[in-house]
Amino acid sequence: MGAETTRVLHGVPSPRANAWRRPLRWRDALGAVLRERRLDAGLRLSDVSARAGVSTQYLSEIERGRKEPSSEVLAAVTTALDLSLADLALRVADLLAPRAGTTTAPRPVVVLDLTSSRGATSAAATVRSAPAASRAVTLLAA
Repeated sequence: MGAETTRVLHGVPSPRANAWRRPLRWRDALGAVLRERRLDAGLRLSDVSARAGVSTQYLSEIERGRKEPSSEVLAAVTTALDLSLADLALRVADLLAPRAGTTTAPRPVVVLDLTSSRGATSAAATVRSAPAASRAVTLLAA
């Protein structure tokens, strides 16, 4: 399959597709990498599930980003796919890394000084920017 080919299965784009429409979650990226590896090896869900000792339905849910597998299940699935955990982690990290030319909106980070009488925001703790997310992060300092 060429690098320019895009494959979208059950709403989860292939890592090569680079077509995510919402912020990518770890489990989405993990599932996409596992699915791509399975398809590239020419294996069916039932083949991998039998080798890994997990149900076909559960493996399908992992691939679709609906379930987060335990470390034991993940080790069994990667072994069934002849993929190391380190290689899997690198591929997932690559998917989660910000793309060149993309920007993310900063989110406010507020540090509260718990040693003050009313928990007021510390004068020394100014609001700083952090990577994008939908909510502010509050750090508590004592």
